[in-house]
Amino acid sequence: MLKIRMSRGGAKKRPFYKIVVADSRRPRDGKFIEKVGFFNPLLPKDKKERLSLDLDRIKFWLSQGAQPSERIARFLGEANIIPMPKQRNNPIKALPKKKAQEKLKKAEEAKKAAEEAEAAAKAAPVETPAAEVAPAETPAAEAAPVETKEGETK
Repeated sequence: MLKIRMSRGGAKKRPFYKIVVADSRRPRDGKFIEKVGFFNPLLPKDKKERLSLDLDRIKFWLSQGAQPSERIARFLGEANIIPMPKQRNNPIKALPKKKAQEKLKKAEEAKKAAEEAEAAAKAAPVETPAAEVAPAETPAAEAAPVETKEGETK
């Protein structure tokens, strides 16, 4: 199966891509059939030297059954050679994973329980008996000073 894809070149941290037609079983930077353009991601998007496509050859290879990669399909869609592919966005990948979901669930349940307890406390105030509210700390007999035989007070 033929693919129209990018083959990386350039130095470390300075990528430069050739757009090639290659057998899908070949390695990314391996042997290819034909070079049909290049892409330099380091240049600004408004520069024409950023992307170059040989549109006639690409149309020929598409007619022969070559399948463009996702990035190349976007380039070809912008050049109106093929219909623009749908934007791929998988919101499921952005969701928290299993353990994080369990933690969130526990936190939510704890929050609900705390709110319910608070609501119950506000709805029905607890009445306490008067004896418990103001207990006599010291009986009246103990409060008075005690006199001893010798007339000293303690």
